[in-house]
Amino acid sequence: MRRELFICLILIVATLAAFWQVRNHEFVHLDDYQHITENRHLHRGLSTEGIVWAFSFTDVAYWHPMTWLSLMLDYELYGLNPGGYHLTNLLLHILSALFLFLALRRMTGSIWQSGFVASLFALHPLNVESVAWAVERKNVLSSLFLMLTLWTYARYVERSTPGRYLLVLLVFTLGLMSKPTLVTVPFILLLLDYWPLNRLQPIPAGGHFDQPSTSSLSSGGRKSLAFRLVLEKVPFFVLATIAIFLIVLSGQHLEALVATTSVPLSLRIGNGLISYVSYIGKMIWPLNLAVFYPPPATISWWQVAAAVLFLMILSLLVLRALRTRPYLAVGWLWYVVTLVPSIGLVQAGLWPAMADRFAYVPLIGLFVMIAWGVPELLAKYRYRRIVLATSTTILLVTLTMVTKLQVRYWQNSFTLFQQAVKVTANNYVAHDSLGNALAQKGMLEQAIAHYQEALKINPNLVNTHNNLGVALLKRGEINRAIAHYNKALRLKSDSAETHNNLGVALFNLGQLDKAIGHYLTAIKLDPNFSKAHNNLGNALARKGKLDEAISQYSRALELKTDYSEAHNNLGVALAQQGKMDEAIVQFNQALRLKPDYAQARANLGYALDVVKESRDESSLSSTP
Repeated sequence: MRRELFICLILIVATLAAFWQVRNHEFVHLDDYQHITENRHLHRGLSTEGIVWAFSFTDVAYWHPMTWLSLMLDYELYGLNPGGYHLTNLLLHILSALFLFLALRRMTGSIWQSGFVASLFALHPLNVESVAWAVERKNVLSSLFLMLTLWTYARYVERSTPGRYLLVLLVFTLGLMSKPTLVTVPFILLLLDYWPLNRLQPIPAGGHFDQPSTSSLSSGGRKSLAFRLVLEKVPFFVLATIAIFLIVLSGQHLEALVATTSVPLSLRIGNGLISYVSYIGKMIWPLNLAVFYPPPATISWWQVAAAVLFLMILSLLVLRALRTRPYLAVGWLWYVVTLVPSIGLVQAGLWPAMADRFAYVPLIGLFVMIAWGVPELLAKYRYRRIVLATSTTILLVTLTMVTKLQVRYWQNSFTLFQQAVKVTANNYVAHDSLGNALAQKGMLEQAIAHYQEALKINPNLVNTHNNLGVALLKRGEINRAIAHYNKALRLKSDSAETHNNLGVALFNLGQLDKAIGHYLTAIKLDPNFSKAHNNLGNALARKGKLDEAISQYSRALELKTDYSEAHNNLGVALAQQGKMDEAIVQFNQALRLKPDYAQARANLGYALDVVKESRDESSLSSTP
C-alpha cells in the first residue's frame, strides 16, 4: 500500500510540474471560440434549458452530453476565464493516470510496470494536445471513464456480482456519452480477459498469472469459456452500437462527414496505414508536434507498401509470442483497435492527416509492451534493477522537460499556430488560424499575408475567404472584401456568416436594400445568429424604420445577453425616438459589459446632455 501511495504521489507531482503552466493559458482560435466563448447554449450553465440542449441532437459535431455538462459546470465556476477550463482538463488527466495505474496494478499484480505505464501516459508530449486544448475536454473526460471502466471491470472479475457488472456498464455508458470513440472498449475487455486477467482458465484465489495457460482445460472447455466471455460483453456491444447510431443522428448528420468524392477512400486507407507507423515514430521521438497536420494530396504507393510491410511483420512477431509473451499481442492489438475510430476512414469537418490527440488512449497499448517487454529482455542481466531504475528516471525526467516545452506552445493562438507553421509544410489551417490571432491583435497586414498564404495552398477555404474579407474591410478595402465574400458564397451558398459579412460591406457602401437582403438570408439560414439581427437593426435604423430596428436589437440581446454593441445600438434607436431614460439604461449596460467601449461612453454623454440641455440627437451613432 505504501508503494502504491508513493507512485500515486509521484504521478500527481510530476504531472503538475509538466502541465501547471496551463492555468495561465488562453483559449485558441480553433474550436475554443465556437464551442465555448461564443456558445450561447453553454452560457446557460447548468440550467434546465442548458441540460436539455446538452442531451439534444443539435450539436455542431456529435452527441456527447457529459462533455457539455462538464463544460457548463466550468462556466458556472469560472465564467469565461480560460485558466479554469485548462485546470479541469489537467485534473481529469491526472485522475486518468491514477486510475490507469490502479487498474493495471489490480489486474496484473505488478506495481512497477503499472506505474511506468501510467507515468508514460501522464508525461508523454503527444498527450499535451488533449490536456492543453480546452475544447478537448471530451478526450480527457472520456478517457477518465475508460480508466474507471477498466478499474471497475477488474473488481467485477475478482467477484462477479450483478451489482459490480452493472457498475461497469454504467461507467462505460458515461464514457460513451463523453466521446463515442470508446466504442472499442468491448474489444479491449476481451483482450484483457486473455491477459492479464487470464479468464480462459481457472484463477487461483488471490493469484495472478504471468501468462495464460490453457493446458488445464480441454479444447471444448476453452471454447465454452470463450463463448461465455463474449456473451458477457453483449450489453457492451449493444451500447457501442447505440453510440454509433447516435453519432449519425446528432450534429450535422452526414453533412459533417468528409465526402469520399473530395477525399477518396483509397487516400484515407493509405493515410491511415501510414499514420499507424507515424504515431509509433512520434512516440519514440516526439519532436515537431503540431496542432494540425495537413492531409496529403497524394500518397506514393511505396509509402503505403512500406507501412503495410512494417505492420505485418510486427503483427506476426507479436502473435508468434502469444503464448510466451501475451502482453505483446494484447498491447499491440490495444493500439491497433483503439486507433481505428480516429484513423481517418470516416472524418467530420477538417480532415487532418493525423492528430496527437488521436493517440491519447491507443499509446497505452504500446506503453504496456515496453513496460513488460524491456524487463524481460534484461531478466538475466546482473545489474538489471540498477539499469531499469536509472533509465526509467532519465526517460521520465526527459519526457517531463519536453512536455513542459510543448505545453508552452499552447499559451495562446499566436504561439500555437506560429509553431505549427514552423514545423509543417502547406498548413493552410495553421496559416488561417495564425491570421485570426494576428487580426485580433490589430496586426492586419500580417494577418492578411497569412490568409493569402492559406488560400494559395487551398483556394477553396470558405472561412479563410471570410476572414480575409473581414480584415480587408477593416482596412477600408471594401470592394476587395466583397470579392472574397462572393468567392466564399460561390463555394458555399448557404453560409450564414458570409451573407452577414457581405451585408456589412454593402451597408458600408450605403447599399442598404442589398445589405438587408443578405442579413435576412443569414437569419433564415441561422435564426439564432445574433450578429445578423444586430446588423439588420442597423440597416433598418438607417432607413428610419426605428420600431423594426428596435425589434431586431432586442432579438439579438435575447440570443446573446452580453452583446455590448447591441445594447449600444438599441440605446441609439431609443434615443432617436426620444426615449432618453431607456437609452441611458442601454448605454450603461454596454459600458458595464465593455468598460473601454468609447462609442457607448460618448453616446451616454450625449444622452445625458440631451436630458439636461435637450441637445440635438443627431450626434448619436451606431456601430456594426
